Amino acid sequence: MDIQNNDIQNRSSPVVKAAGIVIILAFIVLAMFLLRTILVPLTFALIFSLILYPTVQLLENWKMSRGLAIAITILASTLVVLSLLFFASIQVSSFSEQAPALTKKLNNWLNRGQTIAEQQFGIKRNQQVEQLQKYGNDMLKSGASSVTGVLSTATNILFDLTLIPLYIFFFLYYRDFFKEFIRKIFSATPPEKIKDTMQKINAVVRNYLSGLVIVIAIVATLNTAALLILGIDYAIFFGVLAAILLIIPYIGIAIGSALPAIMALITKDSAWYAVGVIAIFWFVQLLEGNFITPYIVGSKVSVNPFVAIVVLIMGGLVWGIPGLILALPLTAIMKVIFDASEPLQPYGFLLGQPGGEPPQAYPRLRRSKAKAVAAK
Repeated sequence: MDIQNNDIQNRSSPVVKAAGIVIILAFIVLAMFLLRTILVPLTFALIFSLILYPTVQLLENWKMSRGLAIAITILASTLVVLSLLFFASIQVSSFSEQAPALTKKLNNWLNRGQTIAEQQFGIKRNQQVEQLQKYGNDMLKSGASSVTGVLSTATNILFDLTLIPLYIFFFLYYRDFFKEFIRKIFSATPPEKIKDTMQKINAVVRNYLSGLVIVIAIVATLNTAALLILGIDYAIFFGVLAAILLIIPYIGIAIGSALPAIMALITKDSAWYAVGVIAIFWFVQLLEGNFITPYIVGSKVSVNPFVAIVVLIMGGLVWGIPGLILALPLTAIMKVIFDASEPLQPYGFLLGQPGGEPPQAYPRLRRSKAKAVAAK
């Protein structure tokens, strides 16, 4: 009887363990969703802290105080971002000079459309104007709520942008304190292993950044080449801008394709140029989202493309646009942590690249493989 009970327990233990893992993951996802207002800026600050840490360390090696080194690094990074935004705003403002030409073309298209509707379908111009007014009023009513939502989102983003530099400062200033906190949590783990894991996390974040730069360069080249073939003015600026805006998935490509499409409407005789711009940009975005980013960024952070696509979708569902941006670096960090913990190593293996040799951190997998070879 005892033997039967032991067999039942042995057979049911994997099921119970799997069910427990699913329940824990569900609670984690729920907590991430409910606490997204706090967790999103903190996560961004943590990622930026890891990126800026080498610069801070270099300034400290030059005998600069920690607080001053951090402040200079954050200030310099902020100035770089603001300079890029200022340059982009100058370019965009120059397009406002083309507004009269765009208005004239829109009026011509409207008159042409009214003439076609009157001749082909028998709809008189006054009826067309009444319908346009009705649709315009409906759009204004529905747009009011959309504008309110956009303003609310913009307010939250501005609030987060003011908090992130503050979080970065404290993450970097109290980094020794946080390291000691981690050592106390994992007191049973050798200090060398904790240090090695933290170094791997730093390397993964830097690799993710380098992979992202490569993706932006590839997309910028494709966009610019397409715009040059179509003969669109400011092709290089529009191509690079759209590539940088890919950091904001879905919305970024919409903004990046709208500006060159408007330029095509102003400078070209046919509206098909604008349609071609939008079609090409969306095709490039499709390549980027399903092939370029999963393969290039995924390989840089040792995450396989299938997992990369899945976590991008899940990140968008849980945290929206910030989740899409943070999905891959967070998954890469999770993989490093899973690889460092023997009970979690199978999950780290699942996140990694298939077909390769198991890392040295997988002693259990290596032992099982050796036993299988010996059995043959």
